[in-house]
This record gives sequence, C-alpha cells and structure tokens, in this order.
Amino acid sequence: MLIALWILNGLLALAFIAAGTMKALRPKPALVASGMGWADDFSDPSVKLIGVSEIVGGVGLILPLLTGIAPVLTPIAATALTVVMVGAVVVHVRRKESATPSIVLGVLSAVSAVLGFIVVAG
Repeated sequence: MLIALWILNGLLALAFIAAGTMKALRPKPALVASGMGWADDFSDPSVKLIGVSEIVGGVGLILPLLTGIAPVLTPIAATALTVVMVGAVVVHVRRKESATPSIVLGVLSAVSAVLGFIVVAG
C-alpha cells in the first residue's frame, strides 16, 4: 500500500503544486482570461490564498512521509486538500461550470487520506 500511496501522492502533488503556483503567481485578470472565470467571484487575495493552500497541501503530501518527520501530516494534508476541492466543486456547480476536474482531485485526495492513515497507523 505504501507504493500506491507514493504514486498517488506524487501525481496529486504535481497537480496541486502546478495549479497552486499558477493561481499564486498570475494576476487575477490573466487567470480569468485563461478560462478560470470563477476567479472573478473572488478577491485577488482570496485567489492567491487558494493557490498558496494548494501549494502547501501538495508539499504536505510528500515532505512529511519522505522525511519521516511527523508522517501523520501527509494524510492530514490530503484531507485538507479534499476540503479545498469540495469548495471548488461547490463554486463550479453554482457557476454552472464543469466540476469534473475538482471532483476527480477531491476523490483522489480522499483516497490518499485513507491510504495515508492506513500506512501511518500500520
């Protein structure tokens, strides 16, 4: 199960760090112009906070388990990212946009959390 957790967390970390970096570094008008219309509904600091939380969550999926320092933080990070994705699904559904990517990332984050708690407890 540890191998499955590493593969899943590696892929999730790449996705969340990439998406978070884009939200944290690009100006809000550029995000909206690139198809992220939801950003219009949020203030610029809120969009940046979402991006930073995705970056921190992505790092949290890898670093604690890799270093062996407080490995319980890995499934906690996955749980937090699941919550972020639930919020994303709500925003996309309210805007009548496709919520599929958010749903997929949310489900995979929840699976990571369950696997992580099993590995850490075992």
